[in-house]
Amino acid sequence: MAGPKGSKYYDIFLKQQVQLVTREENIVINEEGFKLLTEIRQEQSIVAAARNMGISYRKAWGLLRQIESVLGFQLVGKHRGGKDGGKTDLTVEGIELNDAYLDLRSRLDPAVHDHVKAFFNRINKIQTGK
Repeated sequence: MAGPKGSKYYDIFLKQQVQLVTREENIVINEEGFKLLTEIRQEQSIVAAARNMGISYRKAWGLLRQIESVLGFQLVGKHRGGKDGGKTDLTVEGIELNDAYLDLRSRLDPAVHDHVKAFFNRINKIQTGK
């Protein structure tokens, strides 16, 4: 937050996002795509992952297909149901991509936090004139 509680700027935040883009600046995968992979991994279901994210099943499949087509590898593998029902798992490549993203975030987030704190300290000096 940019300002102290009760200040005009209390509800202002800096948001940072990780996304892979092509040379032409087309998004390959963004935070929503990475979140989808994480949810699928946890839920073993695209339906449940989409529901948890508040997006449609169709949108989830569209995101997966788009990412797969640009990256050139399959992210999910579906297993038909039986008595326990079907499930969707990340492929080895999907797990590697998900792990790489989670590792990156675990390294970036603490560093970004420190820089954002310094940034907001400077903003607060601007708004208070001190």
